Amino acid sequence: MKSGHDTRIIIRADRDLEDLIPGFLDNRRQDIATIKNLLVSGDFDAIARLGHDMKGSGKGYGFDDITRLGMHIEQYAKEKNTAGIGKQLRALGGYLDRVEVRYD
Repeated sequence: MKSGHDTRIIIRADRDLEDLIPGFLDNRRQDIATIKNLLVSGDFDAIARLGHDMKGSGKGYGFDDITRLGMHIEQYAKEKNTAGIGKQLRALGGYLDRVEVRYD
C-alpha cells in the first residue's frame, strides 16, 4: 500500500515548454543543494534571493507549488529561520520526486 507521499503530482504544461521544463526542474534540485550549503555558511541573503527567484519563475512554468515554496523560503531566510527553510527544502524535494509533467 502506498502512502500519500508516493502519489504522483500531475502538471499539465504547454508543449512549447517541453524543452525547457526538465532543465527548470533540474535547477530546482540544484537549488536544494545550494541552499543547504548556504545554510552552513549562514548566507541568508543568498537563500532569500534563490527563494525569490523560485517564487517568480514557478508559476510561469505552471508550477504553482514551486512559487509557494519559494515564497516561504524567501520569508524564512529574511527571518533567519533555519528550521523553516529546512522544512521547505524537504517539501520541495518531495514535490520534485513526485511531479510528473504531461504536455498538451
